[in-house]
Amino acid sequence: MGLHRPQRALGTVLMVGLTRTTIADRPTAAYTGLVLLTAAAAWAWTALRWGAMGSGTMAGDLPAFLGTWTIMMVAMMLPATAPVASLYARTALVHRTPRVIAFTAGYVLVWAAAGLPAYALAIGARHVATMHPTAGTAVAAAIFAVAGVYQLTALKDLCLTKCRSPIALLLHQASYRGPARHVRVGLHHGAFCLGCCWSLMLLLTAFGVMNLWAMMGLAVIVTAEKRLPRGRLLARAVGLTSLALAIAVFWMPLLAPNLTGGVMTEMGLRHL
Repeated sequence: MGLHRPQRALGTVLMVGLTRTTIADRPTAAYTGLVLLTAAAAWAWTALRWGAMGSGTMAGDLPAFLGTWTIMMVAMMLPATAPVASLYARTALVHRTPRVIAFTAGYVLVWAAAGLPAYALAIGARHVATMHPTAGTAVAAAIFAVAGVYQLTALKDLCLTKCRSPIALLLHQASYRGPARHVRVGLHHGAFCLGCCWSLMLLLTAFGVMNLWAMMGLAVIVTAEKRLPRGRLLARAVGLTSLALAIAVFWMPLLAPNLTGGVMTEMGLRHL
């Protein structure tokens, strides 16, 4: 049975691009730049918002939280995803810009939805932080442990592999039909990215949901895991470090300022 027309077109693009090197190694600069510019704007907004609040945590009710969370995820996640969006643009000869925009929108939608459990965790952190400090320390240790263990699992490695090598995934998704097919591709890729990185985002509950320095550090880790040749090794190193923090936090509670009564918690929780 023959391939569908979109699959044939994508297969042709891939075969041409793979003659000397992979397509992922030669992204279209214009589309990569478009995604990176979006991320840069989100970083600028987040930095200005953080400075205005004078806080390391996020403020507001659920709608405000979700809006700010989504912008944060745009800032943190799009730099690592820009090459994939550019690769997806190369699967078409025309209308590449709308394709990239729709793909990115679908991807961001996944992370926006992740803001719902993140909000519940933020509210829970507020209550924990107002309890006895020991309770906050215990929760922080549990968060570090969960994140550390997941970083070492086969599921993490599978999702990271899909993020690092998306060509086979895009080949499969070439059969998608309908006006929302590009959004579907973004949703599909975003789901694997969420499976890869949710444990890293969980750490924001300990550090502070809008702790700008924690955001920057985690964004660097996310990008390095996905783009560097030894990204898988880095993921395991981060897992082991997180497990070490699960132990160390009992002696140094300020490793988790959002849960142990640190300055950032005191300033930020008043807004929730």
